[in-house]
Amino acid sequence: MKIRIEVQGRETPTLPFSVLWSEGRDALGGLNARDKKAWQPAVDALFAQAEKSRGPESDVFRHKENILMAARLPRKGGLDRSERVRLAAGSALEAARARGVARFGIALDRAGAEDVRAAAEGLLYADYDFRAYKTSAGKKAAPEAVLYVKAEDKKAAEAAVAETRVRFAHLKNLRDWVNTPGSDLDPRAFADIAVELAKKHGLAVKVRDEKQLQKEGFLGLWTVGKGSDRPPRMVTLEYRGAASGKNHLCIVGKGVTFDTGGISLKPPASMWEMKCDMAGAATALAALCAIAELKLPLRVSAVLCLAENRPGNAAVLPGDIFKAKGGKTVMVDNTDAEGRLVLSDGLFEAGALKATHVINIATLTGAVVRALGPSMAGLFANDAAFGSAIKKAGAESGEKFWELPLEEEYREWMEDPVADLKNVTNKPEAGAITAGLFLSEFVPAGVKWSHWDVAGTAFTTSNWKYFKPGATGFGLKTLVTLARELGES
Repeated sequence: MKIRIEVQGRETPTLPFSVLWSEGRDALGGLNARDKKAWQPAVDALFAQAEKSRGPESDVFRHKENILMAARLPRKGGLDRSERVRLAAGSALEAARARGVARFGIALDRAGAEDVRAAAEGLLYADYDFRAYKTSAGKKAAPEAVLYVKAEDKKAAEAAVAETRVRFAHLKNLRDWVNTPGSDLDPRAFADIAVELAKKHGLAVKVRDEKQLQKEGFLGLWTVGKGSDRPPRMVTLEYRGAASGKNHLCIVGKGVTFDTGGISLKPPASMWEMKCDMAGAATALAALCAIAELKLPLRVSAVLCLAENRPGNAAVLPGDIFKAKGGKTVMVDNTDAEGRLVLSDGLFEAGALKATHVINIATLTGAVVRALGPSMAGLFANDAAFGSAIKKAGAESGEKFWELPLEEEYREWMEDPVADLKNVTNKPEAGAITAGLFLSEFVPAGVKWSHWDVAGTAFTTSNWKYFKPGATGFGLKTLVTLARELGES
């Protein structure tokens, strides 16, 4: 959709549909002279009563052919101001679309730069609609949104919206990939997409097929993917930002393009959702492309661990043992705990690239969903400062993380009498933590590492906030924000 920045003034033209928000009694923007005369007393009364919880939170005012929707920012608990602006912007877009207008305005000339960015994000979130498999034309194009700001803020607001557009173009790609059915996006197809994007953004790229994975000892991917007739791939991409300093960030993404559970077959109810089990790899690829397009001054790599987990004739059996790339032997107790196996190869690759900071992203455990729900991702870190930097970047980006411990006391639960370790424990507790502990066994020495378990945040099956059912794209904005900060440090 189109988003334009214009200066609010007394003579600003009145659009057929306009939006005015308040935080308490204070409006985030003002009205032009004509609208102020027509609507200001009623708007002031609405906001005053809403602040005292004695009246409606919003109302619609009409003057001749024009409409003003005045609303208090949502009071939903647990959300900061930026998130409430995003929610309000998404609602404003739907209200404008319902009225069939070509343009609508949002007054933000008394707001800050973060409010303008959040409004643009809310509009773009709400505009996303995956219709690749719909036979009908669907919704009409979204109306143009005009964000009114102060004259002195116009240049900064335009820059903020331009960067937001870059992030959301890649966020759209990410969500499209995750929403695509598993039969249409297998490991080879996903690798082909990565190669095309590498050419477009000037990235170095290397693709290992199933023969190279076996030859080079990347047997985590091979073990998971060998049951499928659509074999695994590992894709390594690299961006070298101009004037890159000492830091090198590597993003390792779990890319199980469909997860049946393998021999340890999942129950059929909601198995279709497992097309989203490649969200980590999709996030890694989209974030790297966004970082490259924004020309951030940092060396950044991405490792996509792509496999399809199916119970074919050659599928790994419970009790099988393989030697991971780092040399440790692993007994596969449960073939449905496959994500940690493919990530073991990606973490080794990050070490071979000599990354200083490594983040792996995965829809890894149901345990983290039960613990944290859909609003926040599980975060593990082996370095306190790095973990704090990620949480700060997440807060700035509107993405929530909750740090969980790598509790060493639970490490013994993964011991196996035959192999060095097994991929699951026989305990019902602390599933997200033991998964993190398993991954920590393969983290390159001396690197700052964080594991993001996004099983609860990557996908929604119902309308939620400004999301329609499907992929959310969680994590991309935080990665771009973090990369900017690492590049500047």
